[in-house]
Amino acid sequence: MEIQARIDELRRTLNEHNYNYYVLDNPTISDYEYDHLLRELEDLEAAHPELITPDSPTQRVGGQALTAFRQVVHRVPLQSLQDVFSPEELADFGRRVEESARRVEYLLEPKVDGLSVALEYQDGVFVRGATRGDGQVGEDVTENIRTIRSIPMRLEGADGTLIVRGEVYMPRKTFERLNEERELNGENLFANPRNAAAGSLRQLDPKIAAARGLDMVLFNIQYTDHPPFATDSASLDWLKSLRFKVIDYQVSSDMWEIQRSVFQLGDDREQYPFDIDGAVVKVNSLSDRAVLGETSKFPKWAAAYKYPPERKESVVKDIVVQVGRTGVLTPKAVVSPVRLAGTTVTNATLHNQDYITEKDIRIGDTVIVQKAGEIIPEIVSVVKEKRPEGTEPYRLPAVCPVCGAPVVRDEDGAHIRCTGAECPAQLLRNLTHFASRDAMDIEGLGPAAVKALVEAGLVRTPADLYHLDRDAVAQLDRMGKKSADNLLAAIEKSKQNDLSKLLFAFGIRQVGQRAGQDLAAHFGTLDALAAASAEELTAIPDVGSVTAQYLTDWFASPQSRHLIAALKEAGVNMESHAQPVGDKLAGITFVLTGELSTYSRKEAGDRLAALGAKVSGSVSKKTGCVIAGEAAGSKLRKAQELGIPVLDEDQFLTLIGEKEGDEEAILALIGKPET
Repeated sequence: MEIQARIDELRRTLNEHNYNYYVLDNPTISDYEYDHLLRELEDLEAAHPELITPDSPTQRVGGQALTAFRQVVHRVPLQSLQDVFSPEELADFGRRVEESARRVEYLLEPKVDGLSVALEYQDGVFVRGATRGDGQVGEDVTENIRTIRSIPMRLEGADGTLIVRGEVYMPRKTFERLNEERELNGENLFANPRNAAAGSLRQLDPKIAAARGLDMVLFNIQYTDHPPFATDSASLDWLKSLRFKVIDYQVSSDMWEIQRSVFQLGDDREQYPFDIDGAVVKVNSLSDRAVLGETSKFPKWAAAYKYPPERKESVVKDIVVQVGRTGVLTPKAVVSPVRLAGTTVTNATLHNQDYITEKDIRIGDTVIVQKAGEIIPEIVSVVKEKRPEGTEPYRLPAVCPVCGAPVVRDEDGAHIRCTGAECPAQLLRNLTHFASRDAMDIEGLGPAAVKALVEAGLVRTPADLYHLDRDAVAQLDRMGKKSADNLLAAIEKSKQNDLSKLLFAFGIRQVGQRAGQDLAAHFGTLDALAAASAEELTAIPDVGSVTAQYLTDWFASPQSRHLIAALKEAGVNMESHAQPVGDKLAGITFVLTGELSTYSRKEAGDRLAALGAKVSGSVSKKTGCVIAGEAAGSKLRKAQELGIPVLDEDQFLTLIGEKEGDEEAILALIGKPET
């Protein structure tokens, strides 16, 4: 069959390119060419779904998100290794081994700081991936494993059952990129690559896992129907021939040489794309392993040497303050160069003012610097007996070192933030938020496009978006004339947005969507809101004194006034489209569930809010009414259990005045309080 032959050819070609790119790190075609081949295969499979197979490159990202992970009982337990922490303990391990086996050959490999996972293949086809769990029982993460491009979905020459074990990790470069994106989106940052990998592999939605860029390296065969191997190194070579990414290893019969290599590996750990927290030393001969046996917890033929956190003295030459993309001021110590974990350290994080104060770190101090599993070294303690005379306690500046705007401390944390609306350090974050769907809703202006505009020098404040040159935008990478036209049209359209969206787009602290809607509806214009006193602001329900202070401070800032003037000049709407807020539903909390045919859930919530109601996302005893559309689920069941009134879509439309019906009866049903 001609179509089947073309599909088979495309799969072979794409798998070859995946291997070259993700395992060998040697791409042989451009991303553009690869995407075209993949698109052709997707189109053929869409037209002939009966020809889709689980090992097709198109099946890397699976179907629907899961609600929970199934448990998996491991056919062969995934054991842990006994840790050793000193050269003496490592030498003792060697002596115990050599008492039981002669002419021992050792295999040394880096210990990847990731998540241990077992992969199962049947007749060469990948069928399941499971986490280690407690070694006996793990979790089925098959769909997320499929998203890891370096893992082959089909093997040639591996009939029967094959179960292999490896470590899933997030490459350091990927980790840095992910944290940059999370910072732009105002999300919490991952502490280190291992935490990021763990969180990614346990995503119930495989599409999220796919976007995280995980990788995996193998280090063991758990079970195979292949004829037995004589050595571990031979089994690893066989796995490499099957096109797996396999851990680097060294073989030696000299324990002293192995020890030297362990310490050299620690010095060279920065050369790997993944974090390593130790070195694994194993007996290479599988027959010797059988003789040595195992305890109830660990095999006797292997040990994991754990690198201690290196600590060395250095001197604080200076303290500099960086302003992050969310406006957070982060102090950093400039220290005299010191060698730690294979790299020369010249900077150490100081986290925040509380950290500096607690440890009493001052410029000129001799300090103990540590690098242990984190990307940036930190100061552990101060050697106070070496403190020079005349040093002063350090305090973070009262104004932003980048733009000069005042700084404020989080009311619920240790962070200190810049308040500048046009602070250059926050430009990427501010623009990304300004263009987001719930703010100005500029389609096509995501983080990548924002970054391209900023790097090209086309945008320095949000107001610059409304003066972009079409030809300049079209020349940006991956843009072109058509995309430039679409982007400029979306920017032009955003000028007509309601004032509430503009207020949210400003990113004023504690002014979210709902507050923006309430403020816009109450004051009607931005000028009226800007002129409001704290007393007038707190008169609005749900606007407290803290939010009122944030608002008055923001509008008083010269940067804010400059931004507002520039947006006005560009023609951005500064008025509310909302009708005067009614009070027909005041005092009632509504919850929406299921799908309505007339409105989206957000639009329906806005209509209820315009009549004075509160809209919540969860059902509780305080809920006054639930609006249930098609396919309503657990919220409807909970409402019925609690005896909360439930309205269907027709009753909802009657309630908001858009359909004929007995409105009084519906109001009586939901227990509208007398006014």
